[in-house]
Parts: sequence; structure tokens; C-alpha cells
Amino acid sequence: MLTEILPIIGAFILSMTCGVFFIPSVLKFCKKKKLYDIPTLRKVHSAPIPRLGGIAFIPSMMISAVAVLLIIATNNIQDKISLSMWSVGFILSLSIIYSVGIIDDLIGLNAKVKFAAQILAASIMPMCGLQINDLYGLFGIYKIPSSIGIPLTIFTFVFIDNALNLIDGIDGLATSLSIIALLGFFYCFIPYDLIAYEVMIAGLLGVLVVYLYFNMYGKVEKGTKIFMGDSGSLTLGFFLAFLFVKAIAVNPNVMPMSPKRVLIAYSLLIIPTFDVVRVVLQRIRNRKPIFDADKSHIHHKILAMGYNQHYTLFFIILLTLTFVGTNVILGNMNVGLTGILLIDIALYTMLHIGINQKIKLKKKVEK
Repeated sequence: MLTEILPIIGAFILSMTCGVFFIPSVLKFCKKKKLYDIPTLRKVHSAPIPRLGGIAFIPSMMISAVAVLLIIATNNIQDKISLSMWSVGFILSLSIIYSVGIIDDLIGLNAKVKFAAQILAASIMPMCGLQINDLYGLFGIYKIPSSIGIPLTIFTFVFIDNALNLIDGIDGLATSLSIIALLGFFYCFIPYDLIAYEVMIAGLLGVLVVYLYFNMYGKVEKGTKIFMGDSGSLTLGFFLAFLFVKAIAVNPNVMPMSPKRVLIAYSLLIIPTFDVVRVVLQRIRNRKPIFDADKSHIHHKILAMGYNQHYTLFFIILLTLTFVGTNVILGNMNVGLTGILLIDIALYTMLHIGINQKIKLKKKVEK
């Protein structure tokens, strides 16, 4: 037991150490090159903030994960570690997304270029053998052929990646939701002795904890506050999409079918995914371009109710945990995935109806 826990702790601590070194270095670089996220009417912050914090995520994760896995390999437990074709594909795909995010933070990229890069990166995964092959009874559908699984996998990667990117609107939100999701996926992988995944997750968690401190408690006047930028949000979104697809893909030799695992994986990403669907549908209904930025995301709406960023963050974290807990209870009551999805949609819709009513009431009182 101890031999399995120590690598996880080691990866986490090593990643934190890397984060403590990398993030202050990024802050100095941003200050020197004047790389700031400039406030606009749509944004919440009121002062220019360095925006390259996410550049520290992948180096910290890779350094810690590779170091720990090499130590494991040299201690005669190589049988627990294997490098599959789609593992190589994942590293290549993640590198593409990471590079696109950095370029966008440095010089800016057209939305169409970023979207094309996301599709390219996502397409590599099914080409290397990782794809969704079962819907676990959702709408009565179980096993699906590759002709459906491949495009569905690509869509899932791009969808989750953009969902996390778009919810990165207030201090700590995307990071906190990512930490919750990573812990949830870690729990999903424990029964299958997937040490490489556990180490990678621990390696990413370590640097995220350090980044969260600088993001939420750093001082603008002292130059210690930082945003993750697209280099962070796109990378985190893609990594979570990878873990999601891995968690729900049926592989009898590694991870047999498990409805509970699928339910948890789906529940962990409810807030960013439901939010982006709601926003897109709202823009279509209002006949507005779906890619136009606005203040209709869930965090904007809670702020519009009169609450501050920290309360908004706490509310959304609590909402996420409530959905996860509720869905697990429903699953234990043998409610099917379709039923749970419909219940979640109903609850989420009622929540936003309530929020909209409170916003209208607040505006009426202010008049």
C-alpha cells in the first residue's frame, strides 16, 4: 500500500516545487515583456494582470510524472507501466494544444485557427486507438461502431476543451473545477492500478495548487497575481477530456464496463459543459453569433445578483459537488443514465430560472 501511495505524494510535492519555481519566473517574464490581460467591459478584473500562468502546468506535470515513473521503473515494477500507442498520441495532442495556447497568449490567434488546432489534436486520439465505444444505455444505446465513436470522440474532446476555456472567467473558477475533476478521475482509476494516470494527475494537481494561490491571493500592486491564459485553460480542458474519454471507454483488459465510473466522470464536468450548452442555445434564441463573447455565463450571472467573486466561486464549487453527490445517490437507486441526465437538465434549468428572477428583481429595486 505504502509503495503505491509514495509515488503519488512524490509527484504532487515535486510538481508543487516546480510550480513555486516556474510561476514567479513567468511573472517576471510577463512584467519584462508587458504581457498582460487588459480589462474590458466583459471582463471582471479592473487592472492589467499577467496572463501566462498556464505555461507552468505541463512542464511541472511532465517533470514530476517522468521523474516518479522512472524511479518506479528502476525498482522492478515496470509491469505497472506501459506506453501504448494512444499514450504517445495523447502527448502529441496535448503538445499541440499547449503550443496553441502559448501562441494565443503571446500574439493572439484567430478563433478559427484555434478551433482547427483543437480538431486536429482531438483527431489524433481515435487514430491512435482511444475512442468512445459505449454509451452505457444513454437513450437506450450501448455499444457503438467506430463510424459513430470516432466523430463522437473528436467532438467530446473539442467540446470539453472549449467548455473549460469559456468558464475561466473569475479567480480560481477553472482551477477549482479542474482540481475537483482531477480528484474525481483519480478516484475512478484507483481500482484498476493505473499508476501512470494517478501519477500524472498528482503531477498536475501539485502545480494547480500553487497557481491557485497566486491567482486568488496574489496582489496586483505587488505584481504577484497571475491568470492562466489560454495556455492553461485549453491545456486543462484537453487533459480533462482525455481523462473523461479514458474513463468511459470500455477496455475489458484494463477497465471493464462500470456504469458508476461513467456516472462520476459525467458528473464531474456538469457545470462547464451544461453552461456552454445553455449559453449557445441562448445566443441562438436571441439570434446572436454563438462565438460572440458576452456576460451570460453562470459566473457572470451570479455576480450580476450582487455577489462577489469569492462567493461566486464557493457557490459554483458547492453546486458541482451537489450534482456529483446527487447523481451518485440516484445511480445507487438504480436510476439509469438517461433518467439522471434528464433530472440534471431539469435541476439546472430551474436553477437558472431562479437566478434570472433574482437578477430581474435586483434591477427593479435599483431603479
